[in-house]
Amino acid sequence: MEVSDAYINSFVQPRNELFVEMEQFAEANHVPIMQLAAIDALNQLLRIQQPTHILEIGSAIGYSALRMAEALPKTHIVTIERDAERVALAQTFLARSAVHDRITLLEGDALEVNVEPYGTMFDAIFIDAAKGQYQRFFEKYERYVPSGGVIYIDNMYMHGLSDLALQEVPRRKRTMIRNLKNFTDWIMQHPHYTSAFLPVGDGLLLCLKR
Repeated sequence: MEVSDAYINSFVQPRNELFVEMEQFAEANHVPIMQLAAIDALNQLLRIQQPTHILEIGSAIGYSALRMAEALPKTHIVTIERDAERVALAQTFLARSAVHDRITLLEGDALEVNVEPYGTMFDAIFIDAAKGQYQRFFEKYERYVPSGGVIYIDNMYMHGLSDLALQEVPRRKRTMIRNLKNFTDWIMQHPHYTSAFLPVGDGLLLCLKR
């Protein structure tokens, strides 16, 4: 039996005024941020894991970094965003938050940025950037995750496109969806990770390093 989105969303936790403002801004300006039920689920998993250092690939306007920082008062987050306009917006929102001192925002392409000056080991990595590049992001950064660390990956549904046959996907998105499906097959068979799919929000993948 399927559970309705309305029922799941009835459990969404209340947010402060800044977060509500960011959600409204993202909706009005078509900025992709994590769905509310999914960020609640992610934060609960992180509370259980209790990471001290998190690396986020894809800051957008800083929403998920701020949500994670608020949920984890002893955690430092390094987050990467390549879009200069979104970096500027993220900086503005971060400056208004009491948790901004535990967030380091880096501007640049995550496939080119050197994170080692900001940390050589991260207990958790959260990937929420270009969907067609997930495997490249994973391969670049998984070396910084210790045994027992977790890589969390959002948008595995890709708004329902992942469930379609490739010929049914709009032509301009076929390469991205092909790469996403190939990545899913690859990670589910990866000898160094135990992975599981959480059907919340737009689909959350959890990869536990052995």
